Amino acid sequence: MSGALVAAVARTVPWRALGAGAAVGLLVVALPRLSDGPPEPWLALTVLRAAALAFALGLTFLLDDPARHLTTPVTTPRWVRTGLRVALVAPVAVLWWTAALALVPHAVRPPVGAVTLEAGATAALALAAAATAVRLTDEPQPGPSVAAAVLTTAALGALLIPARWTLLAATGDPRWGAAHERWGVLLGVGVVAWGMCQPEPRRALCFGRRSGTSSPSGV
Repeated sequence: MSGALVAAVARTVPWRALGAGAAVGLLVVALPRLSDGPPEPWLALTVLRAAALAFALGLTFLLDDPARHLTTPVTTPRWVRTGLRVALVAPVAVLWWTAALALVPHAVRPPVGAVTLEAGATAALALAAAATAVRLTDEPQPGPSVAAAVLTTAALGALLIPARWTLLAATGDPRWGAAHERWGVLLGVGVVAWGMCQPEPRRALCFGRRSGTSSPSGV
């Protein structure tokens, strides 16, 4: 993979939207530290979940591309370009999540593996939603709509999912293990959905044939 391609893709990554999500997430985690004592364990878990959702909302903008409908010939497959975007953001996401965990006092920090699974599944589902919007619509910048849909789904899920199927079990809750089995399934669903949305949209291919050009350059 050429350095020119990496540089070109890096310039199209919506770093401001990602940075906004990351900043809001860290702010949410840091707020309880302003109190006199350490936060309660339930609050520490809640703010980490909120931070993961904030970062995921930033990720819904990852595939936005104002130049999507330009007819410039593109030889690099779309899955390579979108995969490269994710690869560029992944180290940032890891560093951000490490910082978020570090902001929670060790005494009240929830099990790192379990809460990281939740964050990973949330991110994967957000990316899958963004990829689905790109695959099924002609919108060059679906990020705002996808972010609203993800936020609405998260809120409704927290309110409407029956208690026996909850995803938001507290540490020490007998449902903790079962809840994280479901988080694992959601992570798999997000990854599979992302992969299924990587081929070029059929409308884009048909447009390219009619116009005598390759498919649009957006991702």
